[in-house]
Amino acid sequence: MNRIPERFFPKVDSEWYRRRLTKAMLCILPVFILLGLRLFYLQILNGEHFHDISKNNCLRQLRIDPLRGQIFDRNGYLLVDNRPAFDLQVIPKDAEPIRETAEKLAELLPMTAQEIQDAIGSGRGPFGYRAVLLQKDIGRDLMGQLLSRRYDLPGIVIQTSPRRNYIDDRVASHMIGYLGEISPLELKSKQYPKKRGGDMVGRYGVEKTFESELTGNPGKQIVQVSATGQVMKVLGTEPAEPGHQVYLTIDRDLQREAERLLENQTGAVAAVDPANGDVLVLASSPTFDQNTFVNGITSELWNELIHDPERPMHNKAVQGEYPPASKYKIITAMAALEEGIITEHTTVFCPGHYQFGNRSYRCWKLVGHGHMNVYDAMAESCDVFFYHVGKQIGVDRLAWYAMACGLGSETGIDLNHEGKGLVPTAAWKKRRFGVPWQPGETLNISIGQGYNLTTPLQMAVVMAGVANGGAIYRPQLLKSIRTVEGVVSVEPTPEVVARMPASEKTLAVIREGLRRVVNHRKGTAYNYVRSPDVVMLGKTGTAQVVSRKSDEEQPEKLNRKHLSHAWFIGSAPYDAPKIAVSVIIEHGEHGSSGAGPVAKAIMIAYLEKLGHINGRDRLAVKTE
Repeated sequence: MNRIPERFFPKVDSEWYRRRLTKAMLCILPVFILLGLRLFYLQILNGEHFHDISKNNCLRQLRIDPLRGQIFDRNGYLLVDNRPAFDLQVIPKDAEPIRETAEKLAELLPMTAQEIQDAIGSGRGPFGYRAVLLQKDIGRDLMGQLLSRRYDLPGIVIQTSPRRNYIDDRVASHMIGYLGEISPLELKSKQYPKKRGGDMVGRYGVEKTFESELTGNPGKQIVQVSATGQVMKVLGTEPAEPGHQVYLTIDRDLQREAERLLENQTGAVAAVDPANGDVLVLASSPTFDQNTFVNGITSELWNELIHDPERPMHNKAVQGEYPPASKYKIITAMAALEEGIITEHTTVFCPGHYQFGNRSYRCWKLVGHGHMNVYDAMAESCDVFFYHVGKQIGVDRLAWYAMACGLGSETGIDLNHEGKGLVPTAAWKKRRFGVPWQPGETLNISIGQGYNLTTPLQMAVVMAGVANGGAIYRPQLLKSIRTVEGVVSVEPTPEVVARMPASEKTLAVIREGLRRVVNHRKGTAYNYVRSPDVVMLGKTGTAQVVSRKSDEEQPEKLNRKHLSHAWFIGSAPYDAPKIAVSVIIEHGEHGSSGAGPVAKAIMIAYLEKLGHINGRDRLAVKTE
């Protein structure tokens, strides 16, 4: 094979190539060194940090709020439900640059850019991927505007969550209660392990009492998100467990009727079933709208409510403490009969006053009642009769009977802040005022005035005990707790906490006296409560707010706030009681006309519903 002559190849300057290669290497080498240093910084020095960021930019765990349990009445009518609400949340790490995002959000929200920036900034730090609640319940219009600009607003999340919905505004508001936002201290206390910041918890009434049953268990959702925090795909869901359903003993229709009758008045109604202690009505007036608490109440509205002189936030049926007035004569009569001081045949002459020492204690009927036995004295509410027997019983023995009937202590109803009332004794006065008990004070105590205090619920329990033969039941507000599938998990049984310290003979005498209050022509409630369709028991009461120094101080000359409170307690039917009711109308003046018609209407309404009467005797009650 012939070789090609060397003259055909150009001569190569190897030195020139070497210099060019060296220059190229000197230029490329720093670039590789910089890249290597950057990789060392990213992968070695901060590799774990950026690994976490990468995972968070890809996968995110979202919380699913559980539906709070529904609340029903005894007949299955829905009282409290939930509705969907849209909450605006921001993920601080995804919202950067925060200042820009805040300025854009300020164009749509009733917040300044600085307020938004401060709120978002509070969530920065090691938990920067935890959503920060910016605004609750934004409404569909604002939600639409935010979603239409979601690519311009990085980090925003619209979270759908349930909100409480109180179906009948103001109905049973004091009993059902309301929710409030959980406080930082409560979160730290671990009292609410299923809650987080911004969640709502029961603050009052049934919502508070049955918080653990109603609250449910939160779920979670694993989602894939984009670099701007937008959800791209749902990878898995663990559904939330809704709270249990709470069935109450109250009757919705009867509760509505009671609150209608209390409109434009200040007062309360408590009604129970004498056979088992079930609470049928628990109404207090004026009421408040629980829906104003759903998203957090403003400080202005809260101050307005708590400083209202009519005390709309005060559950007067359970917390209100009033002198029992003539209803206390039931206790005085019971003590006198049991102690053998009187029999049903004993008579006392009433001239219109009772002279004790150098003071004359008057009867409400200034001309007097004449000769009275215990039946007549109950029916006509003769003060002199009870002055006479009360003096012989004495304050401490009277107190023993009152306490044995449940007065002076909580009834045990499933509501917080229940009032105890007050049953005075000689020792109590010595401790409280540092002075001994005066015999004349016993006379006032024996007719329910003086230091005596009772709640409307306590008096309904006493009335129920007299009607049912002496059993004192704990007022039961809970009928059952059920799962969403309808499985009963809790079903309380009636609880007799005591028996009245009276024989059946004594209770029969008292019941006959209470029957005459309503059905005898001279009975104090005859003109206002008697019904041709059903025989009722009852007792009127007029609790003085201020002492009247002379007979010339007539009601029309007194300021309304100085008028007496009107009381009435009753039960029906006489022979087989289905309902016992207690009504107080603050400054209603007379128990017979002020509170009696309200009680009558409630008893008639319930007996109609049970089919015991035909309803022809419904009484139109004026509420102005």
